[in-house]
Amino acid sequence: MKLFQELKKRIGNYYKNQSRNLKKKERITAVVYVTLRVLTIFCAIAMFFMGNYNNAVLSIFTLFLFTIPDIAKKQLGIRFPTVLETSVYCFIFAAEVLGEINDFYIMIPGWDTVLHTINGFLCAAIGFCLVDLLNRNSKHVNLSPLFVAITACCFSMTVGVCWEFIEYTGDSLFAVDMQKDYMVHEIKSILINPDGKNEPVIIQGIEGMTLHLDDGTEYEIEGGYLDIGINDTMKDLWVNFVGALVFSTVGYVYIKHRDKNSFAANFIPIVERSEDEDDIIKEPQET
Repeated sequence: MKLFQELKKRIGNYYKNQSRNLKKKERITAVVYVTLRVLTIFCAIAMFFMGNYNNAVLSIFTLFLFTIPDIAKKQLGIRFPTVLETSVYCFIFAAEVLGEINDFYIMIPGWDTVLHTINGFLCAAIGFCLVDLLNRNSKHVNLSPLFVAITACCFSMTVGVCWEFIEYTGDSLFAVDMQKDYMVHEIKSILINPDGKNEPVIIQGIEGMTLHLDDGTEYEIEGGYLDIGINDTMKDLWVNFVGALVFSTVGYVYIKHRDKNSFAANFIPIVERSEDEDDIIKEPQET
């Protein structure tokens, strides 16, 4: 009887704690989180029964990605504002489930561009948070707002470059075409200079091309000259830079004023040492 009462007490305490934790979370974040996880689980089950095991594994991997904000909270003591945390969940779902598994990258023009821009924004937020972690946990480091903003931007661009390395490696080793092809109508090349000089020959108005294989096969390509990756890579890096620059500007303004009710505060992860400690442990130096 005592064992039953003790078990009942522990179960009751568990649900009380869960209820208390749920109250701390914004309801919209919880709804988005649960909804996207359920949709991803259904997607994984559907891919498995359709025999598409690669996408089934990708769906399971997506479920793991959804846990990253919670891991960051527990291990690093990082608190994500509602808007930022919801954006992270939506980004993961849009990139993996919609983009990769459901072919939104192909079906919807600009889908890849939008996600790379958001990626630059979110990675700058992560970089900002990491620098803030150092800034607030060291007695000898007191970084200026401008330095923190520049570092966040550089961190985001480094992540973007590393991702392009992954895309190029995947295309080279596994022939997956992560660097999407582009049709261009103008090329500049010194290789086709008839005089062999180091001067580019400009060819404009290209409407199609023919590929001749060594086995005699020919492919007729209409619509322009087939570019295999460089335009996609540079476009991704440019929009990543735009996203990183926007967040770095927002972060700079936030550090200068530390206004918790500002628009910027909705996107700034906060490193917390304890619930009783103020969000601001020390103010950065002015530039």
